[in-house]
Amino acid sequence: MLSSTCTYKLGESLIEFGTRTYLMGILNVTPDSFSDGGRFFDQTDAVLHGFQMVKDGADMIDVGGESTRPGAEYVPADEEIRRVVPVIRKIRQKTSVPVSIDTYKSEVAKAALEAGATIVNDISGLHFDEKMAEVIAEHSASVVIMHIKGTPKDMQTNPEYDDVVREVYDYLSKSVESASNSGIKQIMIDPGIGFGKTANHNLELLNRLEEFRGIGVPILIGVSRKSFIGKILDTPVDARLEGTAAAVTASILHGADIVRVHDVREMRRVARVADAIRRQRV
Repeated sequence: MLSSTCTYKLGESLIEFGTRTYLMGILNVTPDSFSDGGRFFDQTDAVLHGFQMVKDGADMIDVGGESTRPGAEYVPADEEIRRVVPVIRKIRQKTSVPVSIDTYKSEVAKAALEAGATIVNDISGLHFDEKMAEVIAEHSASVVIMHIKGTPKDMQTNPEYDDVVREVYDYLSKSVESASNSGIKQIMIDPGIGFGKTANHNLELLNRLEEFRGIGVPILIGVSRKSFIGKILDTPVDARLEGTAAAVTASILHGADIVRVHDVREMRRVARVADAIRRQRV
């Protein structure tokens, strides 16, 4: 069971989980991500947006070079490296905010860690690439282990569970144990909202999120602008700010330690109020 507080050293930053909710800003260096595909595909634009997110209150930046939206096409590792490494390097030159690499390929993770990233955010939970855990451990990096059912190409093709919370919990628990046995010291988990789940599955996971604290590591949640919000509100991706705010609030009240978001400035304000309610202090 995760104690009331625990401290991780993420690069040059000490993160004390249990004192407040931390914000991970999303930086997609892709032409086709579901929400902001193409907006920051230019590396200069991507770096400037990363700095803006830090200014707006991001505690860490998650850089991704391959879209993992439903139906997304595979991107070769060399192209993914070409997209992300210059951006990571330039961000790290001017800020001490921890940088995460959003990838499931060990080759990309290795290049990103050598460029200055200190966290690997693996949507496969270390399942797609058998070398990933070794790379993370060798670089003394941290990891976010996410649950996914299937692959980005097919994950939303009629996903079914007997008990979604129990199945996701067991998957993450076993993955955490495996990562620890591989020598990874700092592990976070993500139940994978929208990754092989229906809208109702997502809602149940959020409502029962606190149960995942039994795994004993910090919880990251990614709800920003996702399709279940659009389904509830009947809105397109660019009109889901209020829905995201509600989902972020619910996530924090149910135990999230990190929220992964596009709209850092707005969600920083949301998180401060939700934290005050959760922790009963201003």
